[in-house]
Amino acid sequence: MEGFNKIDLDKVRKKKWRLSKRMLVILSVLGILLIIFSFILIPQVSKTYKDAKSTFDQVKITVDALKKQDIELASKELDKTKIELTQTQKDLDSMSYFRFVPLINVYYNDSQHLVKAGFHGLEAARVLIDSIEPYVDVLGLKGKGSFVSGTASQRIETAVTTMGKITPHIDDIVKYMELARKEIDYVDPSHYPSIFGGDKIKKGLTQVRQMTDQGVTLIADARPLIKILPSLLGDPKEKRYLVLFQNDKELRPTGGFITAYAIFRIDKGVIHVDRSDDIYNLDNGISGKPTAPEPILKYLPKVPVLNLRDSNLSPDFIESMKTFNSLYSKARGAVDVDGIIALDTSVLVSTIKILDDEVYAGGIKFTTQKDSRCNCPQVIYELERLISTPKSVDLKVTTLAAVQAQRKDLIGVLLYAIMDKALKSSPKLYWGPLFQDMLAQVEQKHVMFYVYNKDAQGGIEALNAAGKIRPYDGDYLHINQANFGGAKSNLFVEEAVNQDYEVSGDGVITKKITINYKNPHPPSDCNLERGNLCLNAVLRDWIRIYVPKGSKLLDSQGSEVKMTSYDELDKTVFEGFLTVRPKGAAVFSLSYSLPFKAADGNLPLLIQKQPGTNANEYVINVKGKEVNKFPLLTDKEVRLKI
Repeated sequence: MEGFNKIDLDKVRKKKWRLSKRMLVILSVLGILLIIFSFILIPQVSKTYKDAKSTFDQVKITVDALKKQDIELASKELDKTKIELTQTQKDLDSMSYFRFVPLINVYYNDSQHLVKAGFHGLEAARVLIDSIEPYVDVLGLKGKGSFVSGTASQRIETAVTTMGKITPHIDDIVKYMELARKEIDYVDPSHYPSIFGGDKIKKGLTQVRQMTDQGVTLIADARPLIKILPSLLGDPKEKRYLVLFQNDKELRPTGGFITAYAIFRIDKGVIHVDRSDDIYNLDNGISGKPTAPEPILKYLPKVPVLNLRDSNLSPDFIESMKTFNSLYSKARGAVDVDGIIALDTSVLVSTIKILDDEVYAGGIKFTTQKDSRCNCPQVIYELERLISTPKSVDLKVTTLAAVQAQRKDLIGVLLYAIMDKALKSSPKLYWGPLFQDMLAQVEQKHVMFYVYNKDAQGGIEALNAAGKIRPYDGDYLHINQANFGGAKSNLFVEEAVNQDYEVSGDGVITKKITINYKNPHPPSDCNLERGNLCLNAVLRDWIRIYVPKGSKLLDSQGSEVKMTSYDELDKTVFEGFLTVRPKGAAVFSLSYSLPFKAADGNLPLLIQKQPGTNANEYVINVKGKEVNKFPLLTDKEVRLKI
């Protein structure tokens, strides 16, 4: 036919055969390689995997030893971990030919980088353990320390005076951690597919990179503090610190109403209480006080001037202490100090519980047993009774020693009694639990520090121990409240917080915050003329919600005054006021739009806890579905899929 070429069927058959023959050869080669892989490669890979898993299991055992504060055991397990990791390295070296195999070489190189990072991490851990080991008896940890003889004070003094020889090792720890981070940074999690278990590997590698980056940054930033720690502990020159007691049962922005103060002197690690007193006595020694800020004039009746006890209005502890110092410097009897330490009732309760749940101070026995008069620990009721009961009924206190302790130096007497009992005991009995509990109290913001040495303060802030309102790239939430004239009602009021996210088609994120308040307890008899102890009254709550700067308020309900909005501390603030009655409840809510849109579907969120609060329940809902629920014990970062 015209226009068509004749098809040679013989040629087509021959071409098919040639193709089939070629495919047969390829399949044969692949089959041979598969057999080789089955008998040579697969056993080698399996052995490597088995040794790697053994290494990981050994790491968990080492971490468990550290959690149990057993430094001696952790040191032994660290050596075992190094042996296991060395075997994994040998297994990988025996498979070095993978470096030349396309695609596979990527994963082989990742394994080598991770093993090298592991060795650097082990070296950092070894330096850390070797540095701590001489001090295990002073810290109350398990192991053989160097300061097992002498009195408690002598042990502490020896430890502090020798600490200067140990602190330079922090540079070695940072060096090894940075080397580990460098190796981990070579590993790209995106290499791993989201199938065949690759998504778990990808997620794990991403978390390892984030944790390593955070660890290196934390240690590097804390390095100045660690190096100057002996000086802060009074070696070679003693230091003085102003200790403020914040009553969290009368909540204020930095944790509680400032009730009392003490002057602590630290000489080579040994603490002396030089003075303690009621904050009112210190306040009375200040003349020419400035006019009270607007929130106090508006919500705290009959207080026309700014007092020391009301100066902690900023949610940022450092900013509040700057205001406090501007007044303290004018007070009669003020002494120069090297910094300020604030603590609340949680510290006293947890410490007394560790000390066999019994401490005597000023002729009074303090325990953490529940007191039916307040449904709270007895130490809390006694402190409130002695501090808050009108002076006209002081004679109700049964002992002369208690009368003396009641007003002037109650907190100082109690703190000294706690320290005295702890120091006179065997280190193995109390010191370890007390040390660990103090770390937990700092993390939960029941203890905060502001020291005047710039390098040390930088380290404290890096450890998140300074009550700072932190910058953050993503969504942010800090709920800050102040009890203005509501007695000690925070002892009884329960709170729960809901966060609801909605995302529109164009990516705009709308967020709703709902706070549910409940006070299930009956009111106190607050008739001061009858000398009653007024604990549970109407909570008068000044509330501020700190959110990302640029957020726009859309709606609010529950505030008894018109909500206002302004910028502060590089955040946008929504401010209102509400009351909660005994045997009553209240709901406060607001809706606002975030200043950025949903981009890749991932939204990091930082929730900063208010000091003085404890385990308020938080629930996070995205598009009507609950995705997270937790008690807020510390600052918390979560990553949301929106």
